[in-house]
Amino acid sequence: MPAILTITLNPALDVWTSTARVEPTHKLRCAAAQIHPGGGGINVARVLQRLGADCLALFAAGGETGNVLRRMLAKEQVPGHCIPIAGETRESFTAHETNTGRDFRFVLPGPELAAGEWQACLDFVLSCAPVPRFIVASGSLPPGVPVDFYARLARIARSRGARFVLDASGPALAAALAEGVYLAKPSLGELRQLTGAPLETEAQWRAAAAGLVSEGRAQIVALSLGEQGALLVAKEGALRAPAVAVSVSSTVGAGDSFLAGLVHALDRGETLKEALRRAVAAGAAALLSEGTALGRAEDIETLLAAVVIA
Repeated sequence: MPAILTITLNPALDVWTSTARVEPTHKLRCAAAQIHPGGGGINVARVLQRLGADCLALFAAGGETGNVLRRMLAKEQVPGHCIPIAGETRESFTAHETNTGRDFRFVLPGPELAAGEWQACLDFVLSCAPVPRFIVASGSLPPGVPVDFYARLARIARSRGARFVLDASGPALAAALAEGVYLAKPSLGELRQLTGAPLETEAQWRAAAAGLVSEGRAQIVALSLGEQGALLVAKEGALRAPAVAVSVSSTVGAGDSFLAGLVHALDRGETLKEALRRAVAAGAAALLSEGTALGRAEDIETLLAAVVIA
């Protein structure tokens, strides 16, 4: 079993195109579509593989879109284990508006999973031998999956001595944090939803993240701030990194790339400061590529020197 296991219960074929302007009623003439395998944990695994990490992508997929996703992962040489499901794997669609640089993202809910299908994912993690050092769960839960699914994963990871990393939102995130995780990567919007507070200043961001750590809900909180960079909070203190200035081709997958860079560095035993540096560089590298092509390893290495940590 690889050192890092990523879990994606609701993967997707990510379809990306561009048009001059998104507006209602009119037919929008678009550029040729780009299609990549997607979903949070899938994207994390794709970047980890490019960085040379020892990883495996566990995902649930079905139907013809599921078959296409599996073939695309194999083409990218991402090691994967598919839990077959009866439903058809979803597609997600992004339209990039070239006049403004904005991305319009249309995200479908995904197929409903039967109890035996999502339980098979838990059983796989329970049976992993040897135990992965990191278990990374990322993305939305599809219909039919209990809201405490990630909390169940957190319990399994802790019982087996693995570090559980989570990128989720809403009730699923709250339930997992109540169980306790090694690392949580909320966005600022997700942290606001979680705390019920407006969190308008950086001091308030730090306090909210530090509260999760002091309460034992997460050992590390990696707060992604979009154009404002990122904040990493642990019991040792807080680290702040402004965003790296790059020419943005697409914003899709930047958060997943950030998480991949962070976990890869932590798995290699790097300090929190160096892990944040690699995470920010990986997120910035994703912005350089159109669609969900994600960042290249050479771009990540180049951008490392531009990351400033305070």
